[in-house]
Amino acid sequence: MKKAMLIVNPSSGKEEALNYVEELEGILNQQGYEVSVSQTEKELDATKFCQSACKDEFELVISLGGDGTLHETINGLIDEQHRPKLGIIPMGTVNDFARALNIPLDPEKAIDVLRNHQTRKVDIGTFNADYFVNIVAVGAIAEATYDVSPEEKTKLGPLAYVVEGMKTLASNPSYPLSIEHDGEEWEGESLLFLAALTNSIGGFENLAPDADVDDGVLHCYIIKDINVLKLPAILTSILTGKLKKNKDVLYFTARNIRVSSRENLVTNVDGEEGEKLPITLGIKPSHIEVMVPLTE
Repeated sequence: MKKAMLIVNPSSGKEEALNYVEELEGILNQQGYEVSVSQTEKELDATKFCQSACKDEFELVISLGGDGTLHETINGLIDEQHRPKLGIIPMGTVNDFARALNIPLDPEKAIDVLRNHQTRKVDIGTFNADYFVNIVAVGAIAEATYDVSPEEKTKLGPLAYVVEGMKTLASNPSYPLSIEHDGEEWEGESLLFLAALTNSIGGFENLAPDADVDDGVLHCYIIKDINVLKLPAILTSILTGKLKKNKDVLYFTARNIRVSSRENLVTNVDGEEGEKLPITLGIKPSHIEVMVPLTE
């Protein structure tokens, strides 16, 4: 019999994630799967559960939680010789990876995808010795998102990140960055550096409109040192999907990147605090297989 593992974060979706387990088990049983349910309790649990499913050659792993749970689950897939298919039931505030794959954000509709789906191979980003699925950001705005409380996320959703980011932008903090990419180099003062794998960043699906989940490159933006009068234009560019056309933004695609600074800067990786600079970024093209809605 085929084997499937549900990796469940019981605190996700206003603590409603467990309510969907029985329905998921029923669907998977009908499809011939023997189902194991693993509940996360602490950091890295989802990674360990997924690694165990890989070693035991499960055919399917389903992440039932937010972006953090999904990030950990995918990290458990990357280096394994046997990699199960991945199913996603998004239960978080932003759910960028699900948005990029057109997976419904409503859990019931996402469950329906499991009933009738196709699969798609997607890229995974490398971050030093770890991995990411959406974005790496460097700069004061990236660090400011750590200050967004769970209550603000629940109340405002993705807008909570914008509110916190605008507070930081008002003080206009820029930093010296050195960015090497595929044999080229840029040095200067920057307000923010972004390396995106998907079009959806912080819940805004137009921020990196050219990024696709399987195009084999990182889509990068350097927002240069600007004065406060130019901030509204930058924000408008972000909201309308025209960031790369702004004259104060440098856009490029790359497969290998190194970012360093004279300042002591911390990164933001898929919405969570990452390692300090310097960092190296890369890409594993079409590395994992994800269940997605059928296309007409």
